[in-house]
Amino acid sequence: MEEVASILNLSPNAMTVLEKRYLKKNEEGRVIETPEELFKRVAVFVASADALYGNGEEKVKQTGEDFYELITSLSFLPNSPTLMNAGRRLGQLSACFVLPVGDSMESIFDAVKYAAIIHKSGGGTGFSFSRLRPKGDVVGSTKGISSGPISFMTVFDTATEAVKQGGTRRGANMGMLRVDHPDIMEFIPCKDSNHKLNNFNISVGLTEPFMKAVEEDTEYDLITPRTGKIVGRLRAQIVFETIVKQAWKNGEPGIVFLDRINASNPTPAIGEIESTNPCGEQPLLPYESCNLGSINLAKMVRIREQNTEDRTQTYEVDWQKLKETTWKAVHFLDNVIDVNKYPLKMIEEMTKANRKIGLGVMGWADMLIQMAIPYNSERAITLAEEVMEFIQKEGRAASCALAEERGVFPNYEQSIYCDEIKLRNATITTIAPTGTLSIIAGCSSGIEPLFAVSFVRNVMEGTKLIEVNPHFEKEAKAAGLWSRELMEKIAETGSVSQFKEFPDKMRSVFVTAHDITPIDHIRMQAAFQKHVDNAVSKTVNFSHTATTKDVEDVYMLAYKLNCKGLTVYRDDSREEQVLTKQKTEDKARKTEQKVIPKKRPTVINGATRFMKTGCGNLYVTVNEDENGKPFEVFTNIGKAGGCASSQAEAIGRLISLSLRSNIEPEEIVKQLKGISCHQPSWTEGGKILSCSDAIAKALEKYHHHGEKGDNGNGKSGHHEVMQIGACPECGGTVEHEGGCAVCHNCGFTKCG
Repeated sequence: MEEVASILNLSPNAMTVLEKRYLKKNEEGRVIETPEELFKRVAVFVASADALYGNGEEKVKQTGEDFYELITSLSFLPNSPTLMNAGRRLGQLSACFVLPVGDSMESIFDAVKYAAIIHKSGGGTGFSFSRLRPKGDVVGSTKGISSGPISFMTVFDTATEAVKQGGTRRGANMGMLRVDHPDIMEFIPCKDSNHKLNNFNISVGLTEPFMKAVEEDTEYDLITPRTGKIVGRLRAQIVFETIVKQAWKNGEPGIVFLDRINASNPTPAIGEIESTNPCGEQPLLPYESCNLGSINLAKMVRIREQNTEDRTQTYEVDWQKLKETTWKAVHFLDNVIDVNKYPLKMIEEMTKANRKIGLGVMGWADMLIQMAIPYNSERAITLAEEVMEFIQKEGRAASCALAEERGVFPNYEQSIYCDEIKLRNATITTIAPTGTLSIIAGCSSGIEPLFAVSFVRNVMEGTKLIEVNPHFEKEAKAAGLWSRELMEKIAETGSVSQFKEFPDKMRSVFVTAHDITPIDHIRMQAAFQKHVDNAVSKTVNFSHTATTKDVEDVYMLAYKLNCKGLTVYRDDSREEQVLTKQKTEDKARKTEQKVIPKKRPTVINGATRFMKTGCGNLYVTVNEDENGKPFEVFTNIGKAGGCASSQAEAIGRLISLSLRSNIEPEEIVKQLKGISCHQPSWTEGGKILSCSDAIAKALEKYHHHGEKGDNGNGKSGHHEVMQIGACPECGGTVEHEGGCAVCHNCGFTKCG
């Protein structure tokens, strides 16, 4: 594996992500595929679509070789489901889906069922709940009272929680509500608690009349979807300020400019766009799906000039390579539509009728660094427009060429392109979050700035490694400024801006997400949006000290600069966020205070749960304190004896110590759950990976039963909560980028 990794120029981090999430595994969970074999599997399978259009065996083989070179060079990578499933039994290759939710019990639960099927196949789903009648409205069939959209969102959330997607991708949803829906003021704060709707990103669909009312500080109409009648009015500025305040508080809801999205809907005669995929960058019609892929801009540069005296180099965009990569990527993504195994027949029909693809970019920050252009400069904005305009132009040219060979998309006659330009695909470009893809490619994520110049990566057994951006490492060594001690200091904040040892130009080029202003973030997003068919996924980062007025100003700027949507995140705004930067001395002293475990009372009550493990029958006893909270854990592993018995006892003692020290049970479960051993077992409740996993699940079920009355089945709303800022899988730092949360330590993402 190490030899293959070096041939493909994959980093250790990339190998970790590939082994954990993408490479084939046998029934024992052992990796049985190399990265080279994965890329070959994907390339050959996707190339096979060429045979559908009269191409012979030699042409199909050549296409496979082209695709293989495209991926192994890390010049382009398709979305995660394609990498995971192409050429395998599941065969579902799309990342993005939108499902309709109609105003009837049948339609609602059809959508729940369809979403579960999609999540099981590895996709994420978007919903608009705007067609549901508001809370308190009459239900005609029963003369009862409607519970409203938010209550039904919890049904979708619970269903998503129950689907595990084979352990490779987690369920993710977008929940959207129009700003003119009567329940809008209940929807805006519906994720105020970090323990609600954890499988949803939420966004408010803003309309042009609403935005004009905000600018003019007037009222706007609330319209009930059941009758289409006006049922009330609200002052737009109050609603807008509520959205802003909630986003300032915890990053949600996002905003989507619905009318602006529909103004560029390529097939308005087919239907209205009501929602997007979970990260907001892919607007889709009901039952539509889209497959995405990203060009690695870090690979699209070439040496312009080389100074032999000081061994420095200057770079420029390699336009020819970018053109060739774009054409091959469009060909690849169009082929995916044909070889895809769709989870539902109606999705296959709608997807093939419009043949939307979403070609985007990653490694933008790396391209700027190589060209010595500061991210927050006018030259960067100009180059962003130039690069994306070029990709858009060449992408359309490639789609036109495919249309000549294969025909236009079936709904072409009902599209905005009719009689103007013959295209194979209704949309061609999208800027998506690249999460784990950018880790595999070894580049920066999407169009985001660097998340850190130097950072700490946790590896097995508590070992910590200092990871440094390779471009920065090269320049620091060339300037004679490299030392491990200095890199460790930089890793405390991730930024080099305060280190005067480095030249001004170097500090200006190596800026991070928190070094630049929110205005710079928006201007960059707007620059790319000018030449993107769909939308741009990007996170606008704010410092912890940012005010609600700062967020409001950015929202208004995004509107004025013609962005289609926006996600913001204020540092440390979630209560569980890991401390990613040095805090004040007061906080440091506070964390150093000694914790004294509570004493055990003479009599204590609890319950014992039987868990079947690969080491034998495990009995887990959880006792609770006077308030009904878990207080201690005892284990007995039957006849196993030896190491298994002693380890189970040790885990129980440590859990007890933690509980008596006021550590929340969810935090303990998060650390133990998912740990696997060589002897997993299967029970009615699912797979038990190890004794540690069994103890965690027993504690989880006990805790949830006590709190939520879920009859001990462990399926309450606290199940596998994503702790924003702290990775639920490895405990590493989660960064907010590209409209998604990404752990650069293990590759975990919360974006579907």
